[in-house]
Amino acid sequence: MLARYRNGATLISLLFNLQVAHAQPTEEVPFITSPDNVTLEMLSVAGVKRGDHVIDLGSGDGRIVILAAKRFEATGLGVEIDPRLVEQSKTNARAAGVADKVEFREQDLFKTDLSRGTVITMYLLQEVNLQLRPALLALKPGTRIVSHDWDMGDWAPDRTTVVPVPDKKVGLEKSSKVHVWTVPARVEGLWCASGLLRGASIKLTQKYQAFEGTLAWRDRTRELAGTISGTELRTPAGRHGELVLQATDNALRITAAQGNMALAQGQSFTRATGASCG
Repeated sequence: MLARYRNGATLISLLFNLQVAHAQPTEEVPFITSPDNVTLEMLSVAGVKRGDHVIDLGSGDGRIVILAAKRFEATGLGVEIDPRLVEQSKTNARAAGVADKVEFREQDLFKTDLSRGTVITMYLLQEVNLQLRPALLALKPGTRIVSHDWDMGDWAPDRTTVVPVPDKKVGLEKSSKVHVWTVPARVEGLWCASGLLRGASIKLTQKYQAFEGTLAWRDRTRELAGTISGTELRTPAGRHGELVLQATDNALRITAAQGNMALAQGQSFTRATGASCG
């Protein structure tokens, strides 16, 4: 995987951030190959497995997509702007025996359809990550996003690991960071119950994978706060006991409940179409 971005207007500030003092503004940022141990860590922390489809944005010589297919039995797509590297990737895939599992395209990463991907990998600059962020957040909940070194601003990663890179040529640190996010379900709004909990409601606010809100039923309310991992919402145990909900399309289902909510396990809420339930 290569750190790449073709944008002359932003190159000077990007090179300053990279501390590449000797580089001159050109049409394309010089590429930097991800070391093999970083590539392996990116796929491992994302939990890549058979059935996954890995899309690598800025795929360079194709190494991460090829490794995903060869070692983890996934399929993959590499997107790269340099036609020479696209051809090299295809050659490398044939040599690795995975040409039937992977595809490489000469394509603008901003014009790439990401919807088929279950794992998106990137070694881009933070400015590019931030431009991609709205499209990444719009992907199917549960999609894993993995970035080498660069983060997503105030969208904090779910997990960050550090990998030693003794020969690293960019920056002062001789290590790389691997950041992982899981796209959260979009649950902000009002949800209304039926069945046993008829008349109950859940009202939520959301910032990325964190949520807050209230559950109201009859004359009682319960404050909610917790995290979203893909389609699962979970509150910490606290004095009311843990509460776990599963988001599916336009429904929230209580899959685990403790304390005075234990009888509500299995009950569902649907997204309200108006400003109130009922």
